[in-house]
Amino acid sequence: MTDTVETHSEERSGSEGSTALLTSATRNRLVLSGEVDISMNEELGQAAVTIERSGLPLEVDARNVTFMDSSVIAVLARLAYRLPDRLRIIQPPDVVRFLLEVTKIGEIVDIVDVDPGFPGPEPELGEMLG
Repeated sequence: MTDTVETHSEERSGSEGSTALLTSATRNRLVLSGEVDISMNEELGQAAVTIERSGLPLEVDARNVTFMDSSVIAVLARLAYRLPDRLRIIQPPDVVRFLLEVTKIGEIVDIVDVDPGFPGPEPELGEMLG
């Protein structure tokens, strides 16, 4: 018998950038691409609420980000402080790495240079039962 993982995706796009929230039974992935800035605050805020309510670990796929401003960093910082697991940022380009460094947010997140893929492995039975 094979278990299947349902993946839910919500995609929204701003003027030049886009966001997509992927969810599975074990984690969330926020995919950011293009120019992500203050014009996307409403979309990012809604995604952040969904992510916080799930209580699942979060990965942020930033590999296709071409520009990011401090409003997006603020949302990521909020999530990093509120989620129980360390936020992971996948393949951030130099512009994102720079912002993480100068804001010190890089000290509270994990940078992942190789995409682990999505969705992740199912939790072991003992982990699910707690």
